[in-house]
Amino acid sequence: MSTRSKNLNSVFYSDVYHPIQAGSIDGTDILPHDNAILRAQLCSSIGLYDPFGDPKATGDPYCTLFVGRLSRLTTEDTLRKVMSEYGRIKNLRLVRDIVTGASRGYAFVEFEVEREMRQAYTDAHHLIIDDCEIIVDYNRQQLMPGWIPRRWWS
Repeated sequence: MSTRSKNLNSVFYSDVYHPIQAGSIDGTDILPHDNAILRAQLCSSIGLYDPFGDPKATGDPYCTLFVGRLSRLTTEDTLRKVMSEYGRIKNLRLVRDIVTGASRGYAFVEFEVEREMRQAYTDAHHLIIDDCEIIVDYNRQQLMPGWIPRRWWS
């Protein structure tokens, strides 16, 4: 990774995630602003969530995007076709329910190079796939110490 790229990362990736301040307009909140944060903090504090314990979370986090709000009907093939417009995809994982195999409505897409991931981050946010407006974000799970998903159990 070049020096320039490291400097750019400091803009996009915070050093530490603070779940209460992340949802605060001015970053000064000290009390949780919704029940999702309370549940996430509880699950994290009693050890139900380990961001580095997921054996399926592989690959370079600096080349990986989180894609959310997917239609439950969106397939790996459909998502690969759409996201490949932004660059070469190294790995794509549509997260599925371990019991039913149904889509959970989000995925992780790893691109070959960081530049392509950044292009997808910029251009794919709010894209419509299978009649659903998607969101994209950086793979915060592995990049931000203290980060916890607000709704990982649903």
